[in-house]
Amino acid sequence: MSADTVPVTGWGRTSPTAARPIRLRSYEEAVAAVRGCGARGGVPRGLGRAYGDAAQNAGGAVFDMTALRRVHAIDAEGGTVLCDAGVSLHRLMQVLLPLGWFVPVAPGTRHVTVGGAIGADVHGNNHHVSGSFSRHVLSFELLTADGEIRTVRRGTPLFDATTGGMGLTGMILTATIRFQPVETSLMSVDTERARDLDDLMVRLTTGDRGYRYSVAWIDLLARGAATGRAVLTRGDHAPLEALRAPGRLAGGTRARRDPLAFRPPRFPAPPAFLPEGLVNRRTVGLFNELWYRKAPRARSGRLQRISAFFHPLDGVPHWNRIYGRGGVVQYQFVVGHGQEEALRRIVGRVSGRRCPSFLAVLKRFGDADPGWLSFPVPGWTLALDIPAGLPGLGTLLDELDEEVAAAGGRVHLAQDSRLRPDPLAAMYPRLDDFRALRAELDPRGVFTSDLSRRLTL
Repeated sequence: MSADTVPVTGWGRTSPTAARPIRLRSYEEAVAAVRGCGARGGVPRGLGRAYGDAAQNAGGAVFDMTALRRVHAIDAEGGTVLCDAGVSLHRLMQVLLPLGWFVPVAPGTRHVTVGGAIGADVHGNNHHVSGSFSRHVLSFELLTADGEIRTVRRGTPLFDATTGGMGLTGMILTATIRFQPVETSLMSVDTERARDLDDLMVRLTTGDRGYRYSVAWIDLLARGAATGRAVLTRGDHAPLEALRAPGRLAGGTRARRDPLAFRPPRFPAPPAFLPEGLVNRRTVGLFNELWYRKAPRARSGRLQRISAFFHPLDGVPHWNRIYGRGGVVQYQFVVGHGQEEALRRIVGRVSGRRCPSFLAVLKRFGDADPGWLSFPVPGWTLALDIPAGLPGLGTLLDELDEEVAAAGGRVHLAQDSRLRPDPLAAMYPRLDDFRALRAELDPRGVFTSDLSRRLTL
């Protein structure tokens, strides 16, 4: 590792590689960095929340976009925003919520840049209603490998290749996004328990159409008749009139006085070095039991702050440290409607292996968006975090890849760190189109990453 390189990892902290970070402070610096990045190329990087190696580039450059964070223009009447790609969703919530607007899609963390949200085409718990992030992007400016800045609009091949393209078609500099109107910064939330996976799927299938947001936490250590038992949480943005009901929210007087306030809590970060093995079958089993038992059998209309509903872990900086130095692997896949038996088999295999995952969520996707490498397709998606050092994990996930591909499903590239290239074409039918456009747009491979080399993207 030379003096100007540093180790870089994803949020999972697995497979670090050394790269040269280039912090960009202007569009002119971005153009110069792309034109002079060297033989190993470069990849844009935001706040580093992708679990895998999508924003790593061994031996090359990593373009740090976080200094490009200006909000250029806000249409407070129409709900559109023009901003730099390095602006975080957290910052946009700070700016837009007091004006009565909320991000159209909220992924699992608000500490994601706009460029990252487009490059990964992130989804949220409202995909069955609102689709993924790219559906709400009107246009963006893209710096391509030839050093030119292009305005890219919806409905064009370059738009569809870039949304979900993991930063491999160029560097997004600005974006124009349409937000959704809200009356408060609170959520009206319904919670219920499901006794097993089949019970959960029935509840999701029959009830999701009545909610904007829907997600289920699953106990993947439960076995036998309780396999797939879950806590289902669904809700929508609370209207102003909901704040008048007494006792529905602690600090209700303050909330009524300032209904659009955005004050997410912040807790102490875990120590930089924690003992290995804190996340194991025993600790996760205890957590899962307590979490399931404390959830109400059925409760409706509970008011909850936006930060607690969408991003409870964001209040703990560097929470990924709890997995120790070995890190964590997130495995997320989707299988289509009609492939419920494949989902049952996978849940049964993970439960049978006693994989200690306390972050395991199931939800339903709606219609797919046109991104060629965008992850969501109509069906069922399960995401689980597993300690990277779990014995036999690599073999298990390779077997799950085959099961997912055979069912016509796919693995989420933004979170992946270990997928082999063989099943990729079956998972992503537009892969050849993506490769062809990239070869034409960037014949020298200026934009590249560990992910693109591993999967020959």
